Amino acid sequence: MSIVVKKWNELAEVKAELAARDWFFATSGNLSIKVTDDPLTFLVTASGKDKRKQTDEDFLLVDAAGRPAEKTHLKPSAETLLHVEIYNRTNAGCVLHVHTVDNNLISELYAQNGEAVFSGQEIIKAFGIWEENAEVRIPIIDNDADIPTLAQQFSTYIHGDAGAVLIQNHGITVWGRTAFEAKKHLEAWEFLFRWQVKRLLLQRAGLPVG
Repeated sequence: MSIVVKKWNELAEVKAELAARDWFFATSGNLSIKVTDDPLTFLVTASGKDKRKQTDEDFLLVDAAGRPAEKTHLKPSAETLLHVEIYNRTNAGCVLHVHTVDNNLISELYAQNGEAVFSGQEIIKAFGIWEENAEVRIPIIDNDADIPTLAQQFSTYIHGDAGAVLIQNHGITVWGRTAFEAKKHLEAWEFLFRWQVKRLLLQRAGLPVG
Protein backbone atom coordinates (compact mmCIF):
# COMPACT_ATOMS: atom_id res chain seq x y z
CA MET A 1 0.00 0.00 0.00
CA SER A 2 1.47 3.38 -0.99
CA ILE A 3 1.91 6.14 1.57
CA VAL A 4 -0.68 8.26 -0.27
CA VAL A 5 -3.29 5.50 -0.08
CA LYS A 6 -2.49 4.83 3.57
CA LYS A 7 -2.87 8.50 4.48
CA TRP A 8 -6.01 8.81 2.32
CA ASN A 9 -7.64 5.97 4.26
CA GLU A 10 -6.58 7.47 7.58
CA LEU A 11 -8.08 10.86 6.73
CA ALA A 12 -11.21 9.23 5.32
CA GLU A 13 -11.76 7.48 8.66
CA VAL A 14 -11.50 10.79 10.52
CA LYS A 15 -13.87 12.44 8.06
CA ALA A 16 -16.40 9.64 8.53
CA GLU A 17 -16.27 10.01 12.32
CA LEU A 18 -16.76 13.78 12.19
CA ALA A 19 -19.53 13.40 9.62
CA ALA A 20 -21.32 11.01 11.98
CA ARG A 21 -21.32 13.87 14.52
CA ASP A 22 -22.92 16.11 11.86
CA TRP A 23 -20.07 18.61 11.94
CA PHE A 24 -20.03 19.31 8.18
CA PHE A 25 -23.02 21.58 7.66
CA ALA A 26 -23.62 22.67 4.05
CA THR A 27 -20.24 21.30 2.80
CA SER A 28 -18.40 23.46 5.37
CA GLY A 29 -15.16 22.42 7.01
CA ASN A 30 -11.86 21.12 5.70
CA LEU A 31 -9.40 18.41 6.70
CA SER A 32 -5.86 17.51 5.77
CA ILE A 33 -3.13 15.00 6.58
CA LYS A 34 0.58 15.22 5.83
CA VAL A 35 1.91 12.69 3.33
CA THR A 36 5.61 13.57 2.94
CA ASP A 37 8.02 15.96 4.65
CA ASP A 38 10.57 16.52 1.89
CA PRO A 39 9.11 17.74 -0.30
CA LEU A 40 6.14 18.73 1.82
CA THR A 41 2.90 17.31 0.46
CA PHE A 42 -0.45 16.75 2.10
CA LEU A 43 -3.92 15.52 1.27
CA VAL A 44 -6.66 18.11 1.73
CA THR A 45 -10.41 18.02 1.22
CA ALA A 46 -11.65 19.06 -2.20
CA SER A 47 -13.75 22.22 -2.30
CA GLY A 48 -17.54 22.04 -2.40
CA LYS A 49 -17.91 18.34 -1.61
CA ASP A 50 -20.54 16.83 0.69
CA LYS A 51 -18.25 15.53 3.42
CA ARG A 52 -20.90 13.18 4.77
CA LYS A 53 -20.33 11.00 1.71
CA GLN A 54 -17.27 8.90 0.85
CA THR A 55 -16.06 9.21 -2.75
CA ASP A 56 -12.80 8.86 -4.68
CA GLU A 57 -12.75 12.65 -5.10
CA ASP A 58 -12.86 13.60 -1.42
CA PHE A 59 -9.21 14.67 -1.24
CA LEU A 60 -6.41 15.88 -3.48
CA LEU A 61 -2.65 15.99 -3.00
CA VAL A 62 -1.16 19.47 -2.71
CA ASP A 63 2.33 20.89 -2.29
CA ALA A 64 3.92 23.20 0.30
CA ALA A 65 2.12 26.19 -1.20
CA GLY A 66 -1.29 24.47 -1.24
CA ARG A 67 -1.27 23.94 -5.03
CA PRO A 68 -2.30 20.61 -6.59
CA ALA A 69 0.74 18.32 -6.75
CA GLU A 70 -0.85 16.20 -9.48
CA LYS A 71 -3.03 16.92 -12.49
CA THR A 72 -6.64 17.15 -11.32
CA HIS A 73 -9.89 19.00 -11.95
CA LEU A 74 -10.44 19.28 -8.20
CA LYS A 75 -9.82 22.46 -6.23
CA PRO A 76 -8.42 22.51 -2.68
CA SER A 77 -10.64 23.73 0.14
CA ALA A 78 -10.84 27.50 0.41
CA GLU A 79 -8.88 27.62 3.68
CA THR A 80 -6.00 25.42 2.48
CA LEU A 81 -3.60 28.31 3.13
CA LEU A 82 -4.23 27.92 6.87
CA HIS A 83 -3.11 24.30 6.60
CA VAL A 84 -0.06 25.46 4.63
CA GLU A 85 0.93 27.80 7.46
CA ILE A 86 0.68 25.01 10.02
CA TYR A 87 2.64 22.41 8.05
CA ASN A 88 5.36 24.88 7.12
CA ARG A 89 5.83 26.07 10.70
CA THR A 90 5.42 22.87 12.75
CA ASN A 91 5.76 19.09 12.73
CA ALA A 92 1.97 18.69 12.72
CA GLY A 93 0.65 15.70 10.84
CA CYS A 94 -3.06 16.53 10.61
CA VAL A 95 -5.28 19.64 10.53
CA LEU A 96 -9.05 19.69 11.14
CA HIS A 97 -11.41 22.62 10.64
CA VAL A 98 -15.13 22.42 11.43
CA HIS A 99 -18.02 24.84 11.85
CA THR A 100 -20.42 23.91 14.64
CA VAL A 101 -23.17 25.92 16.28
CA ASP A 102 -21.37 25.74 19.62
CA ASN A 103 -17.96 26.86 18.40
CA ASN A 104 -19.53 29.74 16.49
CA LEU A 105 -21.44 30.82 19.60
CA ILE A 106 -18.31 30.69 21.74
CA SER A 107 -16.34 32.67 19.16
CA GLU A 108 -19.06 35.32 19.13
CA LEU A 109 -19.55 35.46 22.90
CA TYR A 110 -15.85 35.89 23.69
CA ALA A 111 -14.54 37.65 20.58
CA GLN A 112 -14.12 40.90 22.51
CA ASN A 113 -11.74 39.10 24.92
CA GLY A 114 -9.64 37.69 22.08
CA GLU A 115 -9.81 34.25 23.67
CA ALA A 116 -12.05 31.80 25.50
CA VAL A 117 -10.92 30.29 28.80
CA PHE A 118 -12.06 27.02 30.36
CA SER A 119 -11.15 25.42 33.68
CA GLY A 120 -12.11 22.71 36.13
CA GLN A 121 -13.20 20.15 33.53
CA GLU A 122 -11.82 16.62 33.46
CA ILE A 123 -11.78 16.66 29.64
CA ILE A 124 -8.85 19.10 29.78
CA LYS A 125 -6.65 16.04 30.39
CA ALA A 126 -7.13 15.29 26.67
CA PHE A 127 -4.61 18.09 26.05
CA GLY A 128 -2.02 16.38 28.27
CA ILE A 129 -2.66 18.77 31.16
CA TRP A 130 -3.06 16.87 34.43
CA GLU A 131 -3.02 19.59 37.08
CA GLU A 132 -6.02 19.90 39.38
CA ASN A 133 -8.40 22.66 38.24
CA ALA A 134 -6.32 23.10 35.08
CA GLU A 135 -7.07 25.93 32.68
CA VAL A 136 -6.95 26.05 28.88
CA ARG A 137 -7.23 29.02 26.56
CA ILE A 138 -8.04 29.24 22.87
CA PRO A 139 -7.40 32.40 20.85
CA ILE A 140 -10.20 33.97 18.83
CA ILE A 141 -9.30 35.90 15.69
CA ASP A 142 -11.34 38.02 13.30
CA ASN A 143 -12.82 36.34 10.25
CA ASP A 144 -11.25 38.07 7.25
CA ALA A 145 -12.89 37.21 3.91
CA ASP A 146 -9.51 37.51 2.21
CA ILE A 147 -7.92 34.11 2.84
CA PRO A 148 -4.25 35.21 2.46
CA THR A 149 -4.90 37.95 5.04
CA LEU A 150 -6.69 35.48 7.31
CA ALA A 151 -3.81 33.00 6.96
CA GLN A 152 -1.28 35.67 7.90
CA GLN A 153 -3.26 36.63 11.00
CA PHE A 154 -3.80 32.96 11.85
CA SER A 155 -0.08 32.21 11.56
CA THR A 156 0.77 34.39 14.56
CA TYR A 157 -1.03 31.86 16.78
CA ILE A 158 0.83 28.78 15.55
CA HIS A 159 3.21 27.98 18.39
CA GLY A 160 3.65 24.22 18.43
CA ASP A 161 3.01 20.85 16.84
CA ALA A 162 -0.47 20.78 18.40
CA GLY A 163 -2.82 23.71 18.86
CA ALA A 164 -6.15 25.33 18.07
CA VAL A 165 -7.57 28.67 16.97
CA LEU A 166 -11.17 29.90 16.81
CA ILE A 167 -12.10 32.15 13.91
CA GLN A 168 -15.04 34.37 14.80
CA ASN A 169 -18.21 32.86 13.31
CA HIS A 170 -16.00 30.69 11.09
CA GLY A 171 -15.27 27.61 13.14
CA ILE A 172 -12.26 26.06 14.83
CA THR A 173 -8.99 24.91 13.32
CA VAL A 174 -7.15 22.22 15.30
CA TRP A 175 -3.85 20.54 14.50
CA GLY A 176 -1.85 17.71 16.02
CA ARG A 177 1.16 15.51 15.45
CA THR A 178 -1.13 12.69 14.31
CA ALA A 179 -4.69 12.38 13.07
CA PHE A 180 -5.60 10.74 16.38
CA GLU A 181 -4.23 13.66 18.40
CA ALA A 182 -5.90 16.28 16.21
CA LYS A 183 -9.27 14.51 16.47
CA LYS A 184 -8.91 14.03 20.22
CA HIS A 185 -8.18 17.71 20.72
CA LEU A 186 -11.05 18.73 18.44
CA GLU A 187 -13.47 16.56 20.40
CA ALA A 188 -12.21 18.01 23.69
CA TRP A 189 -12.63 21.60 22.50
CA GLU A 190 -16.12 20.89 21.21
CA PHE A 191 -17.02 19.30 24.56
CA LEU A 192 -15.87 22.46 26.34
CA PHE A 193 -17.79 24.70 23.94
CA ARG A 194 -21.00 22.74 24.39
CA TRP A 195 -20.54 22.62 28.16
CA GLN A 196 -20.09 26.39 28.34
CA VAL A 197 -23.08 27.16 26.10
CA LYS A 198 -25.35 24.91 28.18
CA ARG A 199 -23.91 26.32 31.42
CA LEU A 200 -24.73 29.86 30.32
CA LEU A 201 -28.27 28.83 29.38
CA LEU A 202 -28.78 27.25 32.81
CA GLN A 203 -27.45 30.36 34.50
CA ARG A 204 -29.82 32.49 32.46
CA ALA A 205 -32.69 30.27 33.60
CA GLY A 206 -31.69 30.95 37.20
CA LEU A 207 -30.52 27.42 37.93
CA PRO A 208 -27.59 26.90 40.34
CA VAL A 209 -24.49 26.02 38.31
CA GLY A 210 -20.84 26.72 38.99
